[in-house]
Amino acid sequence: MDHVTRLVRLILCAWLTIVWLGAGIASGADVRGDFLKLIDRPRVPLAAEVTALPASGLLEEFHFSFASDAEQRVPGILLKRKDLAGRAPVVIALHGTGGRKWDEIPLLVALADKGFIAVAIDGRYHGERTKAGSGTVEYDQAIVRAWENPGEHPFYYDTVWDVMRLIDYLDTRDDVDAARIGLYGVSKGGIETYLTAAVDERVSVAIPCIGLESFKWALDNDDWQERIGTVQHAFDVVAKESHVTEPGTEFVRAFYARVVPGIDGEFDGPSMVTLISPRPLMAINGDSDAHTPLPGLQLCVDAAQAAYHRTGAEDRFVERIEEKTGHKVNADSQAAAIAWFVKWLKP
Repeated sequence: MDHVTRLVRLILCAWLTIVWLGAGIASGADVRGDFLKLIDRPRVPLAAEVTALPASGLLEEFHFSFASDAEQRVPGILLKRKDLAGRAPVVIALHGTGGRKWDEIPLLVALADKGFIAVAIDGRYHGERTKAGSGTVEYDQAIVRAWENPGEHPFYYDTVWDVMRLIDYLDTRDDVDAARIGLYGVSKGGIETYLTAAVDERVSVAIPCIGLESFKWALDNDDWQERIGTVQHAFDVVAKESHVTEPGTEFVRAFYARVVPGIDGEFDGPSMVTLISPRPLMAINGDSDAHTPLPGLQLCVDAAQAAYHRTGAEDRFVERIEEKTGHKVNADSQAAAIAWFVKWLKP
């Protein structure tokens, strides 16, 4: 091969690469924009309220709340070391279905001990955002309402908006370094973690736990039952209202289309996870977690690895599979998650 031919081929390959990457970037921008448009609502003043709680040892603890929209206030807790000086990195923890912010206290303490400002909030229709203060009754009721009158998205999407507004609030604090924000979530919170990180680049580091999956793969392979089981009561009510006695895959598709539109399509795991690159991402999953079947998880991992390879950031993506583990996060994995935050956020 002569030098001219070699040069032409190199130029052609470079041009094709630029075109391919450009198409990918445009597509990613479209996905991000479409998701943000779906969850958008009028912004209202944060009107933040903060109350100091009794201090414990070397840590300070605060209860706070802020307006997420015209109808919702988000309550949260914030822990930090008393000797913390200047602006510090933040790690936000998101609970799973039926959980509440107080469940995250052990993790918040561990993070605060490392020098982070540690924060947890109640998800939509959980914890303080319910009359009972716990449970999923009002969450299920909200999901049924979303089916009956599409517009509200209590199943995952609205909490993404709340986290984005939380970051708005954190940015107003004089002790927060808004350029160093980590996000950690488990199960429902894990899904909300990768969705938020995908559409809000202010999330510097993300760790979705037992939540990363392909909803499309689960539907195509009749392996959706455990994930639907997290909102089984709401799903059963919707099926009954629809006069469906034995809801199968096609009814699940219809359910998703109204309650979490696009979750099995444009906003599926493999699509959204690529938008996080090149920011550091650790995915934690059990090898026998029926909520996040391994083949669907693998599609997300493959997509992430390709995206991080394209951006030359292979060292910023880690997949951590817990052996002989179902739908839980083991202590060693939580320790690895904290170490990942320390590595990249540098408290």
